[in-house]
Amino acid sequence: MTASPASPSPTGPIQPDSSAAPSPATGAAGTLDLRSGCQGLPPLTARLEPWMRELLADPVACRDLLEDHGSPLNVHDFSALPRNASELSDAAAEQGVDLRIFVARKANKTLGLMTAAQNAGLGLDMGSERELEQALELGVPAQDIVVTAAIKPAPLLRLALTSGAMLVLDNLDEAAAVDALLASPSSVPAPTRRPVALRLAPTPSETVGPTRFGESARTWREWAQSRDPVQDALRLDGIHFHLHGYDPLARAHALAEAVGLVDALRALGHRPRFIDIGGGIPMSYLDDPEEWATFWSAHEDRTGTADSSLTWRGEPLRQVYPYHQDVVRGQWLTTFLAAEVDPGTTAADALRERGLELRCEPGRSMLDGCGMTLARVVQRTSTSDGIPLVGLEMNRTQCRSTSDDFLVDPVLVRAGAVPPQSTSEPVDAFLVGAYCIEAELIQRRRLRFPHGVHRGDIVALPNTAGYLMHILESASHQIPLASNMVQGPDGWRRDRIDAVSPLRPWADPAS
Repeated sequence: MTASPASPSPTGPIQPDSSAAPSPATGAAGTLDLRSGCQGLPPLTARLEPWMRELLADPVACRDLLEDHGSPLNVHDFSALPRNASELSDAAAEQGVDLRIFVARKANKTLGLMTAAQNAGLGLDMGSERELEQALELGVPAQDIVVTAAIKPAPLLRLALTSGAMLVLDNLDEAAAVDALLASPSSVPAPTRRPVALRLAPTPSETVGPTRFGESARTWREWAQSRDPVQDALRLDGIHFHLHGYDPLARAHALAEAVGLVDALRALGHRPRFIDIGGGIPMSYLDDPEEWATFWSAHEDRTGTADSSLTWRGEPLRQVYPYHQDVVRGQWLTTFLAAEVDPGTTAADALRERGLELRCEPGRSMLDGCGMTLARVVQRTSTSDGIPLVGLEMNRTQCRSTSDDFLVDPVLVRAGAVPPQSTSEPVDAFLVGAYCIEAELIQRRRLRFPHGVHRGDIVALPNTAGYLMHILESASHQIPLASNMVQGPDGWRRDRIDAVSPLRPWADPAS
């Protein structure tokens, strides 16, 4: 099906209008309907945390933040983090399983995230030497850190070994590099045994897909046979695996193989005490599953033309994160733990019977509700063939992960009084950014602005704290990276990550 516009949309540049812009709709209590200014075609309505509603309902506060700290601006409030974690902890406890959560730092670069995770009693997952350095500088205890970086150069391995953080060994080359470092007392001093986990690459099957991470169970068994379980400089504390996707049954199949490796290592005299299932615990950005279904139904209809299609020039979205999922966090973990790993034996049974702790490293699902990206509207124009555009003071890397698009409706915030020369009529348009590229699109979806859009307005992209702000951000064209603000008891403050540099690693942003 195709979406039919509620009102005609201009096919050329957005033209100024001498009359005042129509007023956005208000709710029953007379408060501004935050979603009335911008809707996707068809809509994908974001869930908004109370702190988000409060900020977006205050145009002056939004404007002042951008004026003081630049556009775009990443704003964070980590109050939802403990709640998200408790959904997992409660689900595990109901199954009698001990769970340890390590929040994926790579999902959000702020130092505020690490402080919030520690305050919530959560561990931290590190993906680089710089991340590990920052955690140690902040005083995060080594027992609260796991290092899962996909590539681990010698300086990262050395820092992990000397700090005592849990180091996940990905392959035999990495294990050999660790042995070489430990063989040199000047490189890694102190005689204490270092905790490591072995990253398992589960056997591919109809259920479990292939992965670039880890070694086979057989490879690790053969490697462990030559290690002294008592005298070795490495202490084999656990098994880790990382799978792409969100299928709890695939994760249970991988757990079954991990359990088998634990048994084999214990038979050799080693004492692994945990299995780590990595990240990839689902969340949902939307409350309404019908909107998700309606969107895809409309997306599959290819009858639109370039100036009416729901996506940029009718191009399909081929690789998209599932912005709505029905089973998330606690429900998902319950499904995983209840899945059979052997006839009559559930994943929870297998863990309990062996006294194994379950570990995980979620990113998005922990940061759900913890951040937004704000950007200033700079211009309204159109392509030479008449497609309306709204230009933002940001670039596409500042709200993007590895998927084709960010599929959540923005929120339009009026930044104050609208001069008559800046008003516009209702329009359906695309958001574009600052890079000098034809398809420099912030979103590839056509958006409706029922009450027009004006220079100086603010576009808020909801719920971007998990990966979307930072994983691909770029300072190309010498455009500065977005600043990061964190809300605390005393209001908004600049996160210290913005002051970190190789020359002055912990400079005060105000200095």
